[in-house]
Amino acid sequence: MPTPEPFGARLDDVVVRYGRATPAQEPAHDPGQRDAATALAGATVAFRPGVITGVLGRNGAGKTTMLQLLAGLTRPTSGTVVVGPEGALGDPWEDARLTSGTQLVRESGDLMEDERVRTSLGYYAAVRPCWDEELAGRLLDRFEVDVRKKPTALSRGKLSAVGATVALASRAPLTIFDEVYLGMDAPTRYAFYDEILADYAAHPRTILLSSHLVEEAERLFEDVVVIDRGRVLLAESADEMRSRGFSLTGPASAVERAAAGRRVLHRQQLGGTVQLTLEGTPDDGELAAARAAGVEVGGVGLQDLFVRLTEPRAEHVAPNSKETVR
Repeated sequence: MPTPEPFGARLDDVVVRYGRATPAQEPAHDPGQRDAATALAGATVAFRPGVITGVLGRNGAGKTTMLQLLAGLTRPTSGTVVVGPEGALGDPWEDARLTSGTQLVRESGDLMEDERVRTSLGYYAAVRPCWDEELAGRLLDRFEVDVRKKPTALSRGKLSAVGATVALASRAPLTIFDEVYLGMDAPTRYAFYDEILADYAAHPRTILLSSHLVEEAERLFEDVVVIDRGRVLLAESADEMRSRGFSLTGPASAVERAAAGRRVLHRQQLGGTVQLTLEGTPDDGELAAARAAGVEVGGVGLQDLFVRLTEPRAEHVAPNSKETVR
């Protein structure tokens, strides 16, 4: 079957509240204000079709809620959610055209607990029009999964491997991995990353990958969306995010002079040596002056930037201006 057109996706001013907030928790003035019962608070973001996007956020930030909205598994309290091919985006809730083209897999693998693994695989094969049986079999062999067993008889790592297999073999135009790597050992995770890249190259689609192992997975990301306390903190290309910070390392006094005028995202000191993580990108003059003073200038990985930008004390320096990946 020909590979279908990758799906795009968009959330506009989405609020999701669970349960009923107490009067003290109810937002008094701002409908997007986050309270104890709010998972998303006015989230707005667009996911580019046909790219791999890393969806990053601390525990409880709202990542899983956002991904479930895109998969049509829940509805927003307010705001709009649309997915689909270009020119034909629609609300995924109870829309078979859109949900059949979207595959969300979570840590559990989303399998039928009381049935053998092969029964669950048969179900996915029936509901995913682009299902690739040969790919599923090859991946299960590579991950050494016994499909005759029930999920309760599998280790956490094997369950994760089945989930990864389901997502990849679905060939869905919108494929979503929500922390699916949990439980996998390092060799299996790296095999999983390699399989994503190989199949994505052969069968382009839109892939959203939620992960706490940012340092491992960032080589896959073309775009990055960071969610912080129910809001979209930033949404841009991975290269743009990397340009948001740099580090200075060297003698404390020299580093402090070189950092003058820059916002400090993180400070680390060992004896007389200091390393500062700074916001922004140094210009040629700053680079030359720092190096002349014996200060080493380095880049900052996505994981470090994600951690620093989502620290509660870093809120005043966090970027809020870009909410759509461009």
